[in-house]
Amino acid sequence: MGFSQALSGLRAAATNLDVVSNNIANSQVVGFKSARAQFADVYASAQVGLGTRVAGIFQDFSDGNIEATSRNMDLAIAGKGFFRMDQQDQIQFSRNGQFTIDKNGYIVNADGARLTGYPRGEGFGGQPEVLQIPSAGLEANQTANVSGVFNLDAGSPVLPAGTFDINDSDTYSYANSITMYDSLGNAHPSMMYFTKIGDNQWEVRISRGGELAPEVGQIDFDTNGLLVNQTNMDAFTFAPGAGAANMSVDFELDGTTQFANQFEQTEIAQDGYVSGTLMQVAVDENGGIIGTYSNEQQVTLGTVALANFQSLEGLKSVGGNAWIETKSSGIPILSVPGEGQFGSLMSGAVEASNVDLTQELVAMIIAQRNYQANAQSIKAQDEALQTTMQLK
Repeated sequence: MGFSQALSGLRAAATNLDVVSNNIANSQVVGFKSARAQFADVYASAQVGLGTRVAGIFQDFSDGNIEATSRNMDLAIAGKGFFRMDQQDQIQFSRNGQFTIDKNGYIVNADGARLTGYPRGEGFGGQPEVLQIPSAGLEANQTANVSGVFNLDAGSPVLPAGTFDINDSDTYSYANSITMYDSLGNAHPSMMYFTKIGDNQWEVRISRGGELAPEVGQIDFDTNGLLVNQTNMDAFTFAPGAGAANMSVDFELDGTTQFANQFEQTEIAQDGYVSGTLMQVAVDENGGIIGTYSNEQQVTLGTVALANFQSLEGLKSVGGNAWIETKSSGIPILSVPGEGQFGSLMSGAVEASNVDLTQELVAMIIAQRNYQANAQSIKAQDEALQTTMQLK
């Protein structure tokens, strides 16, 4: 019986050496999770057991250290979750966030598996899809909204009604420039004119390239100089021509004041822009894939999906630092970074292997000693058998 016990010990020690060696070999692999072998005794009806067996090999899914890189598409999960990957119609899960964008615009890892998530404009409740960065540029956007914050001098004189002349600065109180864009992306230098028509009352007019919009807005202030009313400010119309669509622009002057200080522009903004080409792609902490275009616009092109499981130990490794779900793991719980139990994303960083080299080297020495001890046990059994055979 002693030979079988020793042989089982040799097999177990060899398996343990294999596991430890694999951990050491993958200690520099991004997102790698170390494994450990667990053993159990072999039951026998007699008092003396029948040796040992490998009960299972389990992975340690604790987080590795976060290491900074210089690439926007290197992603690390700071907390719980796995990247959900589509590998030739097999859904895999990985902590390795070393991604590139291939020639077709897919976000892929080194094995060609495609990152999945939620495309632009879709909610987070549905099934994730393969993410693809659009190759087309960003279309021009017509100005539809202008916002500004000003201070209009309360001491400005009231000007006679009905005398406004765009070419005569004596007929309006103040003017301020802004550039608007038509549907083709053509820039239109424009002006805002403020005319004081009474106590705490001002008219607002807009011109585009010297063409005055027919609409006249009015803003009113209270006795403390705070804006209390904006009238006819939501539909200034222009006809830019040259094939561009007619424009209707909403002006918002929230926060504008009338204090006894000189005229001042604090803020001015509008939502139009020229067309642009994609210059850079990055990912924010909430998984938003942000495209930066040559026209200085930033657009969210999609959102990375993350997955988690009730039992991580139930996942099945398929190589390439990836796992698939099993009955033991349960179905994946899907969400986006930063939501609920899920960790946030760090762009320009990767998660290092969680292998502790010092611990693994010690484990290797112990496994080697166990192997030697079991080999010595076989040798002792052989010597005992030889002695028995020599008895007369």
